[in-house]
Amino acid sequence: MDLLFWAPVMCAGVIAGASTGMLGVYIVGMRIPFLGICVAHAALAGAVFGALGGLSGGALLLPALAGALLAGLLLGVIDPQTARADVSVLLGVLFSLSMGLAFLGLGLFSVFGVSDNEVRSLLWGSLAFCRWRDVWIMAGTAAFELAFVVLFYKEIRAILFSRTHAAAAGVRVAVVWTLFLIVTSLVLTVNFQTVGGLMIYALLTNPAVAASQLTRGCGRVLAVAALLGAASGLGGFLISAVTDLPTGAMIVILSALLLVGAVGWARFQNASDSSRST
Repeated sequence: MDLLFWAPVMCAGVIAGASTGMLGVYIVGMRIPFLGICVAHAALAGAVFGALGGLSGGALLLPALAGALLAGLLLGVIDPQTARADVSVLLGVLFSLSMGLAFLGLGLFSVFGVSDNEVRSLLWGSLAFCRWRDVWIMAGTAAFELAFVVLFYKEIRAILFSRTHAAAAGVRVAVVWTLFLIVTSLVLTVNFQTVGGLMIYALLTNPAVAASQLTRGCGRVLAVAALLGAASGLGGFLISAVTDLPTGAMIVILSALLLVGAVGWARFQNASDSSRST
């Protein structure tokens, strides 16, 4: 394997896995794992209609980002108490709408005689086609995410514990929540091409859950989730290169295997501690 040629692909896998894994810690911690797939499908709908409008290649990132940001801002503006609906219910409504729009757009490609190959690659991912330009965009997004985590570390931890208590403590919950949704939209949209919109959900949840099994403390869980996500991204690509199997599927399967291993290790440790105490 020509390592120099595949270097941007491997870097993209590492960055995508680390950034989505770290983001997943908050999404899983807030018990809203459906948020990731909702925003991802909103981005997919934006990319579909962007392609129908004549955009292609890297230009599809703009309508995809617009769709994801629109969905994120809508969730930030809508107050669940005013709407008399749980956040999960609002996510379900928005997901069904974005999914319907995406498949409506896919159906229109044949009507207008436009090729849908590029859009379909977003469904399944195309990590092998990442180049250095994509890596720099992903790195910039990951840096923005890291800056958000550092600047709002205490506020996000307070919201993870309880939004009501966070607001009572003086945290501007609406502002921080909206910023978090914007960061989520950016990270998911930029990393679309790694495993695709239909499978990126796995990179959000698996590393985060595995990290929570292996360690305790928000900071340590964030670091371990990022490492496990990076290992999934890089390892999945290497397995795909050796076996000639789909890259996105290998990334997802490896992340699931790491989660199984983490759960098994946690149970082994608990059993060992129990035997020592007796």
